[in-house]
Amino acid sequence: MKKQILLLLLWLFPLCKAAEPWRLHLQNTDEGVILKMDLYEESIDVPGMEMFGPMNGFLGGKGIYGVWMVTSFDIKDERTVTLRLSNDLGSETQAVRLTQQSDSLYLMELLNGVVVKKAVNRKLIKIPAAIQLTQK
Repeated sequence: MKKQILLLLLWLFPLCKAAEPWRLHLQNTDEGVILKMDLYEESIDVPGMEMFGPMNGFLGGKGIYGVWMVTSFDIKDERTVTLRLSNDLGSETQAVRLTQQSDSLYLMELLNGVVVKKAVNRKLIKIPAAIQLTQK
């Protein structure tokens, strides 16, 4: 009986994960970008912004100038979501469309102009408008 219950739980676990496609930890090592989000509950501690409590997520990473917090989102379907990000100073916002390409590959497209920057050789440069992210 215990074996049957264990097998049932192992079978159900992937189904539960699939029911929440927007609870992710994504990265692009080439650009140093990390996108961590949970669009079902405010459960993510944003680095350097812990005093505000848990949020729905953030965009940051190695070399990325500042931390971009998820301030709102619009889930289009199980493969596409639009995020509204605000930088840690609150002075700039950025719309981002995230589209699932395969089980572990996502396309992040910066909309309405590119304002997310990263430090390269002591200069700030814009990150590409479209970046492939993989699940971490």
